[in-house]
Amino acid sequence: MATGLLGAGGSALAQTPPPVGVRGAITAVSNDAIKVHTNRGEDLTIKINNDTQVRAVTLAKVTDIKPGSYIGTAATPLPDGSLKALEVHVFPPAMAGTGDGHRAWDLGPKSTMTNGTVGDLVAANGRTLTLKYKGGEKKIVVPDDVPIVNLEPGDRSLLAVGTKIVLFAKKAADASLSASFISAGKDGVTPPM
Repeated sequence: MATGLLGAGGSALAQTPPPVGVRGAITAVSNDAIKVHTNRGEDLTIKINNDTQVRAVTLAKVTDIKPGSYIGTAATPLPDGSLKALEVHVFPPAMAGTGDGHRAWDLGPKSTMTNGTVGDLVAANGRTLTLKYKGGEKKIVVPDDVPIVNLEPGDRSLLAVGTKIVLFAKKAADASLSASFISAGKDGVTPPM
């Protein structure tokens, strides 16, 4: 029995834990870490290093989205099988292909994230677009009140006390968190993802 328990524990340890979503505001910055007060009321320390990418999040408009644009959208399912956007982020051309696909997301119950290339875009009767990704496509309805932002290359100067951020951190065996990329609001923008 002890052998069975050890074997089960070993296989559990071999699995990579899922990334930890962190949304909140920076409360302190050092060369190798940021402290974040999360939207859930937690105070976390997130390790950063020279390889940690920083992306700026700036305000965008629906007119910034055109057929051929590469975007991401957190969304929830609608009864007809389409998705209702919770937010939309527009990638710069250099980041086209980032996170391509459709998967579960942690923004709300039953939420998903879809990253892909905009095909059809219809502005009549609300805003509806077709988002194409490798292996499929989704119809996305974008309500008028949904935040739309640009993701742009950024740098560490964006990591300042009070800046609102979204990041996904790797959790190490010692429970420490490390960020491989950080989306940081520029000029007071709150990243909606």
